[in-house]
Amino acid sequence: MDAAIDLTDRSKALDLANIRAQLIRLEDTITFHLIERVQFPLNKTIYVAGGVPIPGSELSLMDYLLREQERLQSRVRRYESPDEHPFFPNVLEKPILEPLEYPSILHANTVNVNASIKQRYVDEIVPNVCSSVRADRGASKENYGSSATCDVNLLQALSRRIHFGKFVAESKFQENPEKFVQLIKARDEKGIDEAITNLKVEQKVLERIKMKAQTYGSDPALAEYSNKVDADAVVNLYKNIIIPLTKVVEVEYLLDRLKGTQWE
Repeated sequence: MDAAIDLTDRSKALDLANIRAQLIRLEDTITFHLIERVQFPLNKTIYVAGGVPIPGSELSLMDYLLREQERLQSRVRRYESPDEHPFFPNVLEKPILEPLEYPSILHANTVNVNASIKQRYVDEIVPNVCSSVRADRGASKENYGSSATCDVNLLQALSRRIHFGKFVAESKFQENPEKFVQLIKARDEKGIDEAITNLKVEQKVLERIKMKAQTYGSDPALAEYSNKVDADAVVNLYKNIIIPLTKVVEVEYLLDRLKGTQWE
């Protein structure tokens, strides 16, 4: 949960090269968490509210574990960091560690797409990656806890990766404020989307993530570990969910970027 870039230094935090390095690092994190998750069956029951009886709670097992993890991690100031966004903000507690002083890196905003991330995770991501590797395995109650634990790790990594779009958006705004001020004042969402899109970079991301999934997901010396995660499923995750949701974050962030500034 520690940042790879220095969030106490505004210039470093908004340096596009540093941001891209962090996004590349998160590719590794997400790929390894996917490999961990697909060793277990889909186990749909853990995503159903009340599907696994939990004393005093009607949440699904995954939601319960995610909520309690966030409650615990809030005590060590995880959600004090500008690159973290909780799924259950109402349960966060006062940190037991002394607060860190962060500069004003991002413009004040309330953009949080975790609800969309979680819904698409349950409806699309897990079924796709699990079926592509473990299509022959049925549900296993013995793996409910392990599956939900992997889910929590993956969701938090996905959230962090997607919400890093705010840093990308702020960096691009700082590079060309005149252009973005004009687009924002016109409420030109399509124009903003085009301004933040770099198709060559996106293609490199997809090529790199496929290579990583193929490399990390296989062991040439052990045939039984030759396909620990389906590389195409990981590429589709980035192409159809991670990259589009990151753009949603960037556009929504920029649409509110002028509030309380000299450009408003």
